[in-house]
Amino acid sequence: MKATILKRHLFYSLFVTILIVVSLQGCSKGDTSGETVAVNNPLENPENGPAAGNPDGNATIPLEAGLEDVTDPDTVIGNGTPDSCDCDAVIDAVAKGGKITFDCGADPLTITMDRTAKVVNAANDEVVIDGGGLITLSGGGASRILYMNTCDQDQGWTTAHCQNQDHPRLTVQNITFADGNSIGETEYDGGGAIWVRGGRFKAVNCRFFNNVCAGTGPDVGGGAIRVFSQYENLPVYIVNSTFGGGEGYGNSGSNGGAISSIGVSWTIINSLFSHNTAIGNGGNPSQSGTPGGGSGGAIYNDGNTMTLTVLGTSIERNEVNTHGSSIFFVSNDHSGNIRIDNSVIRNNIGGSWYPVHPSISMHDDTPIEVTNSTIE
Repeated sequence: MKATILKRHLFYSLFVTILIVVSLQGCSKGDTSGETVAVNNPLENPENGPAAGNPDGNATIPLEAGLEDVTDPDTVIGNGTPDSCDCDAVIDAVAKGGKITFDCGADPLTITMDRTAKVVNAANDEVVIDGGGLITLSGGGASRILYMNTCDQDQGWTTAHCQNQDHPRLTVQNITFADGNSIGETEYDGGGAIWVRGGRFKAVNCRFFNNVCAGTGPDVGGGAIRVFSQYENLPVYIVNSTFGGGEGYGNSGSNGGAISSIGVSWTIINSLFSHNTAIGNGGNPSQSGTPGGGSGGAIYNDGNTMTLTVLGTSIERNEVNTHGSSIFFVSNDHSGNIRIDNSVIRNNIGGSWYPVHPSISMHDDTPIEVTNSTIE
């Protein structure tokens, strides 16, 4: 893409974002749970991989699930040239927290992360990483890319109830995560690109390509993202984002080829999951003679009292060895529920134990509401 075209495109993206911010300035500072917001997508016509989000998704987006305003960033990585944007600059910015943007030139840029960028819990209650539609953070096939853990003492404890606190609030937006690899991680396994525990997390207008985590084990997963313990059991939001999206771009792990969690609720809006794989074998608990895993080709949910909401989303051509070629959802205390609306789930491959809908593994007494959707 020529620089002049990119500049026009970025100007348009900024213009629309400004319109959104201006339109919200008069909103009440109180409860905004009923409000919705449009999300402009600067990755809708990329040259370097599938687009961000489901092109057919038209579900409304709650205000809190939308883009964060980064017009006044705390840190700008780079001084206008590609050489000024490197791994060290990303690591330093993430450790400081706040709103982070990039100024690395007009062309798309891949920054290879040879070490993981880690959120310091006491640095800032808010951490927003906005790639402006141009930045790819790559693990180079060897490193996890991003990590936040409110219960990791090395990153600092900020409350006595680290597993249930409202901060930091980590947002990744308008950015691509590629070639992350957490296979070498032993204490906090899973999450090839991103690993999160505590606070809040959301991803808006993001792409996840070729991220991997450990390939076997009953409790490890999340080729792209692994999440634990969100504040007050509020959901992780995944909005206008793509996991895989085409042949050769999929993510993989023992369970949850794209995303995995324990005891976490998810709301997934206008997103695309395809060509992700759960490559373990034997389930959880693992069958005799097997290493365990192989469930949830795209999505793996385990734990208690959790919800999965899928809106305007496509889940196709994902693959498993054991259960749930599209979705694995097991609420151990049978208190969870699933809602699927205006979505397409089809052509997923492998697995067994589909008591209600094809490709979805769940307890047969789990409430599931399906509207205006195709599941086959």
